[in-house]
Amino acid sequence: MKKIALITGATSGIGRATAHEFANHGIHLILCGRRQERLQTIQDALQKQTEVHILNFDVSNKIETIKAIESLPNEFRNIDILINNAGNAHGLDPIQTGNLDDWDAMMDINVKGLLYVSKAVIPQMTERKTGHIINIGSSAGKEVYPKGNVYCATKHAVLALTEGMRIDLNDFGIKVSAINPGLVETEFSQVRFKGDAIANNVYKGYKALQPQDIAEIIYFAISRPAHVNIADLLVFPTAQASSTIVKKEF
Repeated sequence: MKKIALITGATSGIGRATAHEFANHGIHLILCGRRQERLQTIQDALQKQTEVHILNFDVSNKIETIKAIESLPNEFRNIDILINNAGNAHGLDPIQTGNLDDWDAMMDINVKGLLYVSKAVIPQMTERKTGHIINIGSSAGKEVYPKGNVYCATKHAVLALTEGMRIDLNDFGIKVSAINPGLVETEFSQVRFKGDAIANNVYKGYKALQPQDIAEIIYFAISRPAHVNIADLLVFPTAQASSTIVKKEF
């Protein structure tokens, strides 16, 4: 029987690349996102390879999240793999001038959203005593950098939640992993800098990680034998040594 994976934030970047990678291996997909048109486009592209169901909702909305996952048809209810990928970064301000709406958006999606989706999915995993949860963290969850304050705090929370889940779900045989990328070339910077031209410079002068790189790592993690769990993985592009040290050549 084919495994079923639910991926949040599936309309772009790492989430979309992971959907394509999983489809290549015949994994059935539940793709979640806020942009219905993009979800439909991805479904159309992948349904020739595997079974695809789409859910259009915002993970930061508790009621929407629970209703969406409860609406799954019977053939998609037994979720084997949960990829908590939805996340965002807003602004790059020092704490004293930070925008409260930006803070709320990051806390709501990066932390609460992960919790809401996990809460909706975990019960059927514990009942069946099987499953694998992968939380997409960040190198920002490993070290704090200037003007990263709240975003770094949310990604530190993702790591703490991952460790807490792994402990609490240990008796049920459920694997829990954190994949923590450094600089990945996605729409991330466009969101963080709110469309400002400076976003175009973030990935210049070096080869950043690509979404497909992380998707392949995620597939590696979920394809390990039953007795192996990749608990916590940090991945940088070769040019990156830390959150603040990147070798650029212009």
